[in-house]
Amino acid sequence: MICAPVMAETAEQMLGQMRKAKELGADLVEIRIDYLKSFSPQQHLEVLIKQSPLPTIITYRPTWEGGQYDGDESRRQATLHQAMELGADYIDIELKVADEFFSSIQERSPKRPKVIVSSHNYENTPSAEEIGNIAARIQATGADIVKIATTALDITDSARILQLIAHSQVPTIGLAMGERGLISRILCAKFGGFLTFGALESGIHSAPGQPTLRDLLDLYNFRQIEPDTKVHGVIGNPIGHSKSPHLYNTAFKKAAFNGIYLPLLVDNVANFLNTYSSPDFTGYSYTIPHKMAGLECCDEVDPIAKAIGAISCMIKKPSDGKLIGYNVDYLGAIAAIEEGLGGSSSASNGSVSPLAGRLFVVIGAGGAAKALAYGGKEKGARVVVANRTYEKAKDLARKIGGESMPLTELNDFHPEDGMILANATSVGMKPNTDATPISKEALSRYSLVFDAIYTPKWTRLLREAKETGAKVVFGTEMFLNQAFVQFEKFTGLPAPKDLIRETLARNT
Repeated sequence: MICAPVMAETAEQMLGQMRKAKELGADLVEIRIDYLKSFSPQQHLEVLIKQSPLPTIITYRPTWEGGQYDGDESRRQATLHQAMELGADYIDIELKVADEFFSSIQERSPKRPKVIVSSHNYENTPSAEEIGNIAARIQATGADIVKIATTALDITDSARILQLIAHSQVPTIGLAMGERGLISRILCAKFGGFLTFGALESGIHSAPGQPTLRDLLDLYNFRQIEPDTKVHGVIGNPIGHSKSPHLYNTAFKKAAFNGIYLPLLVDNVANFLNTYSSPDFTGYSYTIPHKMAGLECCDEVDPIAKAIGAISCMIKKPSDGKLIGYNVDYLGAIAAIEEGLGGSSSASNGSVSPLAGRLFVVIGAGGAAKALAYGGKEKGARVVVANRTYEKAKDLARKIGGESMPLTELNDFHPEDGMILANATSVGMKPNTDATPISKEALSRYSLVFDAIYTPKWTRLLREAKETGAKVVFGTEMFLNQAFVQFEKFTGLPAPKDLIRETLARNT
């Protein structure tokens, strides 16, 4: 189920939020009465419970467990007793006081609401053994539902929470808070979690890292997630800007493919892959800064990816679980640049590439830059690599038989007019949209400028290039071309290209 937390200062505002939660598709609401100003149990509780259009969880969270209530504990528990009498569907009580709470309701009606006993850790995620001990302590109180919320300091922390859910013999709510814990909030549907929380609006949530109701339903297709759903995602850091989940989840749904695609904020690729090693974790896209680390974790590497020295796509073979690395970035980028030059890929029709013989300047030396440099060289371009760390530029240029220079010299680089420029760094990416890797004056020497960044679509680099008269090629074109290839590798199905293109246009 999806539960929408309701947090407002007045009962009227809360009732409005409950109606919105129902409209958006929530299954139940968590009424956070600790957020109410001038709260009067006699005056407000019955209104909130009786007039709710959805089943209710009543939570009166104290400050010592991360909530807003900072008053008398016996008064707080008396309010929860009153909520039970008024017909709340669920009551949330903290593990710290659960024994005391249960002993006070033993003589009450057998028709009492279900009691959720909760434990919140805002510091970290304990070991699997400690989490198991907490769950056992919660069950021993007589809880109807176990709730354990921890803080994910690494994406692998979520695995311990998902493991708890998968092996629990009683209804369990398990989640890891924070951006690195998002995977737990969505995949709980796959592993049998009792519910997840979805915020009514972006930025207004009851705990860090909580997705919106709309994202759960429309972006992550939460209702379609099943125990055998295949898990895919984009591995990067940062990752919040990525539009890949929009594209692939929309396309998976259209193709009736039983898969989900997640943004994966990964700090260490090897740790992530070792932790999420089950056969259902089947395919990944790779973005900054993990394209080279991904290659090192492969069991087999496609020859093109090996030559580039970085992967952009990884597939787990169903037969033996081996990880196969590919680089499809260069296909998307070079095709987009060739189209911008008014030609087509020589690979497809045997004609000479419009890149042949042109001076092709690549900014950067990471995975995307390697793909561009390799692709340009393969098409017959004279490649020059410019990078902030000159040693990395020299190393890449040596591998592909090109030239190199420090990025500081790029503004004065002018051996000829009509050059082609490709930015393969994150300079100019949202939120640092005022940044650019090269001066506007220097752009007048280029006939075409490509930027691998696609958030925003119009980077400062591309805006200024257009103003100098150069043709511009958007990062979205590279992104689309490689997305078509990856979709087919993930699913074995033809890519719904028009749908993917429309979805990207809607989300950039």
